[in-house]
Amino acid sequence: MSRTNTSLKFVAAAALFAALGTPAAFADSAGATVSQGDKFSEETGEALYSNVCQACHMEEGKGAIGAGKYPPLAKNENLESAGYPIFVILHGQKGMPAVGQMMSDEQVAAVVNYIRTNFGNDYKDEVTAQDVADTR
Repeated sequence: MSRTNTSLKFVAAAALFAALGTPAAFADSAGATVSQGDKFSEETGEALYSNVCQACHMEEGKGAIGAGKYPPLAKNENLESAGYPIFVILHGQKGMPAVGQMMSDEQVAAVVNYIRTNFGNDYKDEVTAQDVADTR
């Protein structure tokens, strides 16, 4: 078989795998969780951050610059006002999608409380599900 034919077969196989999606075994082996339907299944702020937010804002909340700019959540003074992260999670901002539309009020409150009390942030006034509902 020629080198060109082998390359074409590899490209075709890669395209097929991309079209079919990654087999579940790969996702499971990576420790990822998959939510069913159009809602996230995680319940704790830490689990929501880990499975929804961390891909852009990084494990330690330091943010990133690459294909886009993902602001740091670590030691972020914008989080002092609880209304700010609630609004951004619910409605999105710049390149961030409105991921809160796929969360319950309780889930949004949990992830907001998590980011406001971790990563060098020490904002102790707890957000409630009612605070989120009032902002929706």
